This record gives sequence, C-alpha cells and structure tokens, in this order.
Amino acid sequence: MTGRTAFETRYGFARNAVLLSNWRESPFNRWSFQNVGELVPSAPFASASGSEAPPQALGGLLDEKVASANAPETVAAFLQRSDTDALTIMKGGKWVGDWLAPHMEFGARHIIFSISKSFTAILAGILEGEGVFDPEAPVVNYIPEAKSSAYGDASCRHVLDMTVSLDFEEAYLDPESAFARYRRATLWNPGGGSESLKAFLLTLQRLGEPHGRTYRYRSPNSDLLGALLERASGQRIADLLRDKLWLPLGATSEGSIAVDMEGTARTAGGISVTPRDLARVGEMMRQGGMANGRRIVPDAWVRDTVSTGGSFEAWQRGTMAFLFPKGRYRNKWY
Repeated sequence: MTGRTAFETRYGFARNAVLLSNWRESPFNRWSFQNVGELVPSAPFASASGSEAPPQALGGLLDEKVASANAPETVAAFLQRSDTDALTIMKGGKWVGDWLAPHMEFGARHIIFSISKSFTAILAGILEGEGVFDPEAPVVNYIPEAKSSAYGDASCRHVLDMTVSLDFEEAYLDPESAFARYRRATLWNPGGGSESLKAFLLTLQRLGEPHGRTYRYRSPNSDLLGALLERASGQRIADLLRDKLWLPLGATSEGSIAVDMEGTARTAGGISVTPRDLARVGEMMRQGGMANGRRIVPDAWVRDTVSTGGSFEAWQRGTMAFLFPKGRYRNKWY
C-alpha cells in the first residue's frame, strides 16, 4: 500500500486526474488555475527585475463582518465559502495584507479569465496614444479578411465597447453550441486543433440590428481585439504585454497568456499573473495611468474609460443592465 503524494495531500487529488476536459471544474481548478501552461499552450511575458516583498497577514481584517445573501459573516468565512484562492489588499499604494487558500502558493500565477479583456484594452489605449492604433477605424483596415464576417462593417470602437451586432451566445454548458466550438479553437477543450481561433472568428456572422446600438457581452470580440493590436503594431500580444505594460509597471513576476495552435493569444480570458501584480495594474488605473513616477497609459484614455466614455443607452438595451442600472461599458471596463 502506497501513501499519498505531497501533491495529493495538498490538493486532494492526483496530478494525472487533471485533464483538458475538467481543468476548469472543482476541485481540479485549485491546481490548474495556477498552472494553465501545463494544460494549454501559453506564451510568457517577462517581468521587471527585483523580488517581491514577503506576504503580510491580514490579521484582524479576517474577523470583520461583511454582508452576504443570508446573514453577516466574517471575511474569513466568506473567502472559504466562495472558494476564493487569493486576496491581496492595497491602500494608498501600500500593501495592507495577503490571504491565500491552503492550496495557493504565494507568488504563483493565477488565471484571471475575463480581466484579460481589460488588460488587452489597456494595450489598445497605449498604442492609441502612440499613434499606432486607431480605435475609430473600421476593423477591415487592419484585418481585411474579416470583410465577410460580422466584423466586416464594424469599427474597432464597436469591438472595444462590446457593441458588435454579433450572432453568438455565451452558451457555456451546451456542448453542441458555437461556444463549444470556440473553446475547441482556443485549445481549452478536448477535440481542438482542426480550426484556429482566427479562423473561427472569421466565420461569425452578424445580427440584423446595427452595430453600436446594444451592449452584448461576447468574448470573441476581445480575441479579435488582440488580433487587431497585433496587426496594428506588428508585435505579438505577449511582447506588447511585456514591453508596454509589465516592464514599465514594475511587475515582479512573469506573466503568461494562453495561445492557440497558431500562437494567437487568447486575449478574452487567457492571461495569468500573480495577485500582487494584478493589484499593481489596479493601482496604476487608480493613479490615472501612472506607476513608478512615469506615465504608462494616456490620461485621456483612462478618463474616457472610467469616467466619461461609453453609451448609457447601449448598456440599458443589453442584458446586464440590472447589475449596474446606471452603468456603462467602455474599452472593456465596466
């Protein structure tokens, strides 16, 4: 009789139990969300030199009460009940503390899924400021082969603001849907490799409604944005993340982004970074695009994104208005 391995003791299952068919499911995601590159092809983007300060305990903050659906509960209880992997708190640019689930390693990368969309839009803002990318230009100015797709008469602004009139549903649980085909194209599900992500995007067709009228959350738009930025800049997304964001930001750990069989980046949801480096991006946005005494993102882009831009009317026509009744969506930020 053999004993449990260190891996099994920590995570509650063997490494060979984690498969492409279950890596996003509990309990396997306790490990896979920190190790996406072992399951899905990924491209790294380097960090600045330097080491990370050690973790700081949150202490009494974990005993504070927070509102929940049923009754007040402590922060610690909420973190456990919600299957949170990590919590990092900053205040005024200073670390307040860190909390990690028992299976989470300090300094480990963790996939951030749709926050990847917001990262990609930051790159768009930087390239716009450099005069490399025009957010108001037609998509076909950068990707002529999109002419026969839903994007053939759409602008980059429609892509950025999720107002493309796209005939696509985020049907996460339907194995026969276009969404399942989308996941296979990204190599996130078994059966991929016969259709690339770009090839899939170019098959998508439009609805009858004009572009720009209604906010529709459609992840393929954000993958197309990555392709637009690569065409505009002549650089890969991983290199743009390194040169335009990660190194200037002073990120201390290497990040990565999932790619398909052709190396196309999964900019809709494939970025993995450490919790602290993610917090650094948030702090940079809080500071109006500044970090380490230097400007990383144009001030006008940040103000347009978080304060003045976006169509309230388009948001109200969408299906998510109930979440933020007075909300807007601009440049892949709510």
